[in-house]
Amino acid sequence: MTTEPIAFWGLSILLVGSALAVVLSKNLFHAVLWLALALTGTAGVFLLLDAEFLAAVQLLLYAGGIITIVVFAIVVTERLVGERLTQTNMRIPGGAAVAAVLLAFIVTTVGNQRDTLLSGGAEMVCALLESHGRAIQLAPIVIVCELFNVAPQMLAAN
Repeated sequence: MTTEPIAFWGLSILLVGSALAVVLSKNLFHAVLWLALALTGTAGVFLLLDAEFLAAVQLLLYAGGIITIVVFAIVVTERLVGERLTQTNMRIPGGAAVAAVLLAFIVTTVGNQRDTLLSGGAEMVCALLESHGRAIQLAPIVIVCELFNVAPQMLAAN
C-alpha cells in the first residue's frame, strides 16, 4: 500500500474538521485561522494530484493573501468598534439540511456515473458539462448578484 491513500484520507479528515471549525467557531479570528488551515489542506490535495502550480496559487493567493486581508480587516474593525467581534450561528439546522441534500445529490450523481468515473474522469466531466453546462456558467453570476443584494442589508443592520 502506498502512502498516497493515507495522505488523502488524512487531508480529507483535516479539511472536514477545519471546515466544521470555521462554521462552528464563535470567535471570528479563530474562524479565519481554521479557514487558513482548510485552504492549506486544499493545497495539499492539489499536491497529491500532481498539480503543483494550483497548490502554489492556493497557498499564495488564498492561504496567504486573502487570509492576511481578512485578519487585517478584523483587527481594524475591532479597533474601530472597540469590542470583540463574534459570530452567531443561528441557521445551523437549515445549513445542515442543505448540506445533506447536496451530499445526497452528489452521491447519486456519482453513483449513476460510476462506470464513466472508473474508466476516466474526462468523460464524466464532459457529460456533466453537456447536461448542466449552463447552470455551471450561471452559478457565479447568481452568487455575485446575491452578494450585492445582501451587502446593503448587512450594512443597514449595523
